[in-house]
Amino acid sequence: MNIPKELRYSDEHEWVKVEGDKVRIGITDFAQSELGDIVFVELPEVGDEIEADEPFGSVESVKTVSELYAPINGKVVEINEDLDDSPEFVNESPYEKAWMIVIEPSDVSEIEKLMTAEQYEEMINQED
Repeated sequence: MNIPKELRYSDEHEWVKVEGDKVRIGITDFAQSELGDIVFVELPEVGDEIEADEPFGSVESVKTVSELYAPINGKVVEINEDLDDSPEFVNESPYEKAWMIVIEPSDVSEIEKLMTAEQYEEMINQED
């Protein structure tokens, strides 16, 4: 299981990467492995506001449709349009090619409330 140490994690299996004054968000390797083959990704529009713990989109796999939950509050400034044509990137490369959105966070200190890689690994090990 790939859990990059430099990222933060939500209990809904989203990862967060701080990039200056912006934050990149995607779903974890664990999440994609649980979902199976991803066939469609629905994302918000640039300019949309996302709210912590509220759905901002969804991923559809051959098994199920799963909501994407915002790990923090913010405004969407970029979406990964590559996922329209290549949703399989979520399975192949959840941390590099398959980032979902970039936001300007309302309050960057919210990131401190998210789990470290070690805490996230502990949580998913308890779910098994």
